[in-house]
Amino acid sequence: MKQGIHPASKLVKYICSCGNIIEAISTLKESELRVEICSKCHPFYTGEQRILKTWAVDKFYARMKKSEILKK
Repeated sequence: MKQGIHPASKLVKYICSCGNIIEAISTLKESELRVEICSKCHPFYTGEQRILKTWAVDKFYARMKKSEILKK
């Protein structure tokens, strides 16, 4: 590898909104980076299901319920 062409890397703290702190090597100029979500609180990693019911989803569920009633 060529010398002097790669950016300098250093230890950076990633601080999540849940309070989790992750230290990793990065080429960022800052020594600290705040993030909104991490592997500790993200639903994919925790196995927790979150269903956000919006107006469109409620409308869909109402249509499906009507069709099930009509089939009977």
